[in-house]
Amino acid sequence: MKIETLLVRSGVGRDPSTGSITTPIYQASTFAHPALGQSTGFDYARTANPTRTALEEAIAALEKGEVGVAFASGMAGVMAVLALFKNGDHLIVSEDLYGGTYRVLNEIFSEQGITVSYVNTAHLEQVKDALRPNTKALFIETPTNPMMHVTDLPEAIALAKQHDLLTIVDNTFMSPYYQRPLELGADIVIHSASKYIGGHNDVVAGLVVARCSSLGEKIRFYQNAAGAILGPQDSWLLLRGVKTLALRMEKHNENALKIANWLTAHDLVEKVYYPGLETHPGYEIMKKQATGFGGMISFAVSHPDIVSTLLENVKVITFAESLGGVESLMTFPARQTHADIPEEIRNRVGVTNCLLRLSVGIEHADDLIKDLKEAFDAYQQ
Repeated sequence: MKIETLLVRSGVGRDPSTGSITTPIYQASTFAHPALGQSTGFDYARTANPTRTALEEAIAALEKGEVGVAFASGMAGVMAVLALFKNGDHLIVSEDLYGGTYRVLNEIFSEQGITVSYVNTAHLEQVKDALRPNTKALFIETPTNPMMHVTDLPEAIALAKQHDLLTIVDNTFMSPYYQRPLELGADIVIHSASKYIGGHNDVVAGLVVARCSSLGEKIRFYQNAAGAILGPQDSWLLLRGVKTLALRMEKHNENALKIANWLTAHDLVEKVYYPGLETHPGYEIMKKQATGFGGMISFAVSHPDIVSTLLENVKVITFAESLGGVESLMTFPARQTHADIPEEIRNRVGVTNCLLRLSVGIEHADDLIKDLKEAFDAYQQ
C-alpha cells in the first residue's frame, strides 16, 4: 500500500460497534474489567488509551517500525530515548541540532554521567574521529536544525552497525512522507509531532518509533513509568492532521523551492540553506535517501540590522517559533530555538545573529515572495 493511502487510512475502522470512520476520542482515564483476571487491553489510560493506541499504530506503520510511542511533547520523546543510556555511556550527536535537545544533553544527562561529542555528521570522518570504546549511539538530525546539513544515512548507519551503536534519527523536518530512516536501517526515529505530522499549529506532541519490538518496549516502559503520555484529544488531532500530510508536504516543498531560489538572487541575502537547491552540498544525498526536500529554509542576511527589520515588517509570514504548520513562520534561531547553546558554539556552526529560519507554509508562493520583498524593501528605504 502506498504511503498516501496509509496516511488517509490512519485510524480508520477502529470502532466496529458504530462503524465510525474516525477514531473516537476516548476521554477516559480508567476502563472496566470484564471479570477477575480479564482485561480489554485497556486498564488505565497512563498505560494505554484507545485513541493514543490508534495513533501509535499508525505512526509505526508509516515509519515501517515495530513499535510507535506517543508522548506529551517532542522533548518528552527525546528524554525517553536518552533514558536508554546510563552512567559512562558516550553519544555522538549532530552539532547544530535543536537547542532543546542540546539543553537536556548538557544540563540533565551530563549530570548522570553521559558524555556527548558534537560533530557535523554530514562528514563521516568527524564521526569516526569521535568514536570511543564507550560510544553507544549516533544521534542524527538530517537535515539539521537550522543549518540544513545532510547526513548520508545509509553510510552513517553502516558505520554505526560496524561499532555496535544505536542509530537515532530526528526525522521532524522531513516527516515519514519524505524520509523513512528505519527502512534504511536506523534503530529509532523521533518526531516533534507538533510540526508536520500535526500540521496546523494546534497541538504539542512527540512520537518515537523503534525498528524492533524489544527496543520499542523499553521506550514504552519509560512512557508509562514517567507518565509522559499524549492525551486522547491531542492524539485525535494528530490522527486528523496526518491524513493530509502528503498534500501538505508536496505544497511545502513546492513553495520552499520557489522561495529559496528567490532568496538566492536577493542582494541582501548572503547564503541560502535549502537541500532542494542543486548547489546545496547535500542535494544528491537527499535525492538518494528521501523523496523530497521539505519546507524548511534557513538564510543568512548581510547585516544583523536586517533581521529585526524583516521580522517587524513581514505580514503574511508570522514571526513565531515552531515550524511545520500550514501557516508560514519565521524564527530567529540565535535568540529563540537555539538560545541555550553558548554563543561561541552558535557562531562556529553558523547560527549567527544574521541567520533566519523560515518554515514555508502552504499559502500561495507569490504572496509569500511579495511579503518577503516588501520586508526587504523596508530596510532599503
